[in-house]
Amino acid sequence: MDTATGTIKVMIADDESIVRKGLQATVPWEKYGMEVVADAANGRKAWEAFQLHRPQIVITDIVMPEMDGIELSRRVKQAAPDTRIVLLSCHRDFEYAKEGLKLGVSGYLLKTAFEDDELESMLEQFRKELIASRSDSGADSAREDIGEERLGTQLYAWLSGHSDKFARELEKLAEARSWRERALYVYVIKSGLNWRDAADILSRDDALKNEGALIPFSEERWYWMLPAALADAASGWLVERKSEHAELLWSRSGPVEGPQQWLRAISELHKEAEMEKAYGVSSGEWPEPIWKALRLMHDNPAADWSVSDVAGQVGLSRSHFSILFKKSVGLSFVAYQYKRKLKIARELLKDTSLTMQDIAERTGLGDSKYFSKWFKRCTGQTPSHYRTQQKDGASRTE
Repeated sequence: MDTATGTIKVMIADDESIVRKGLQATVPWEKYGMEVVADAANGRKAWEAFQLHRPQIVITDIVMPEMDGIELSRRVKQAAPDTRIVLLSCHRDFEYAKEGLKLGVSGYLLKTAFEDDELESMLEQFRKELIASRSDSGADSAREDIGEERLGTQLYAWLSGHSDKFARELEKLAEARSWRERALYVYVIKSGLNWRDAADILSRDDALKNEGALIPFSEERWYWMLPAALADAASGWLVERKSEHAELLWSRSGPVEGPQQWLRAISELHKEAEMEKAYGVSSGEWPEPIWKALRLMHDNPAADWSVSDVAGQVGLSRSHFSILFKKSVGLSFVAYQYKRKLKIARELLKDTSLTMQDIAERTGLGDSKYFSKWFKRCTGQTPSHYRTQQKDGASRTE
């Protein structure tokens, strides 16, 4: 941060001029008290610019000539550990993100897919952190946030299936909070209250702060674990916040005991939140049997569910379930099944090198021959042609 002006300095590194110039032109930097002080077309020039300008935020592509973004991040973190780094890439391989997480980068975005508000949410987060770190009174809070952020990063990696560190950290947290012999409630706050603002408000309540734990997943989705004895106090706290933030939404699971049940509760709440995000409705807006049916299909994408099978699983007659499903989702059960399978097939063709047979099995569409015919009937393209198009499009943007 420029001590004279209070402006937060930003550097952008990407070998594509259109990306560098686009970010400079479209992001409202002044809104976040920031200024782009340098941009570089390769990693070596970016490192030289970093040494000259000492920006607090570095936004860098991963794949660049002369020095890649991972090596640049490593050097930056060694020179200035508090620098916030955001990695950009066209690659969907989580190996890049894992390498970045080891280095302590703050974020990872697919530059062909991210929305402006994703980056801007990160910038707002960085702004608050950097401002807080300027004062002694904010130093302790900033250090605590770093611990919560690290736990949040591990939570994200665990929910994505790429790391089990979160489970081990949860064990340590349980020891620190004396949770071993206590039943807990697990909340997920899904919208309406930034987790940093929540942490600040909770810091004024010793019981809720010291005996519970706030774990961020994103700026506005966070998890809150606390002993069952404090459930009434927590619910009252949330209702009070709801009076201030009408859009606040949350769900609760519990009481649950032991690490395995805690992890299961977090996983189930996460699935519910993801489904609500995908459909644009909250679980309370649809009947529970419909949510249960959707969870069955999401958890078992390869299963070839019949209407009767699912109706039986959720405790309804076939006709009642069919009517309720169409009324709630807007599609018949069969139409929804095929729409979902098509979405999964497209993602697998675009983002993996799986064979047609593997994709057919993962989508529950029999063998590769039937899958190819079905895909062409739905899209007008063969699977191989669709895959080639997607790969060619991705390579042109890298």
